[in-house]
Amino acid sequence: MITKLEHMALSVADVQRSLEFYRDLLGFELIRELDCGPDSLLGKVVGMPGCSAKIAHLTCGETMLELFEYTQPRGAPLASEMRQADQAFVHIGLQSNDVRGDYQKFKAKGVRFISEPVEFRPGVWIVYFYGPDGEVLELRETPGGDTSS
Repeated sequence: MITKLEHMALSVADVQRSLEFYRDLLGFELIRELDCGPDSLLGKVVGMPGCSAKIAHLTCGETMLELFEYTQPRGAPLASEMRQADQAFVHIGLQSNDVRGDYQKFKAKGVRFISEPVEFRPGVWIVYFYGPDGEVLELRETPGGDTSS
């Protein structure tokens, strides 16, 4: 029986650049960094024998974000025409206790936003923005931090 969403993984172009974004800007906690060479078990697990990757594990609350920078083979960037309506994992949702304040802080640091914060329902504020590789993230504020709202 599955009991919770334990982690999600994101393939990135540059793990250090992504660490600066997720750890230094967004406040995730770095747990460990791994360097998996072509002789590691990574290739067997992901179905790409002989692959190599730099991996970073970060936490935000109880959930881990796993960043993969594949050094061999290099991955293709996100398609520039990808939309939220396309069939794929389309964004990472983050809970905030001050979406409008975070928006101002991140915008001042050069983060690119899709829109300004929107009050989607009474007391529920959301805003979408881009990570360093064009991945989309959502900040969501709900009354009392209730994620069911």
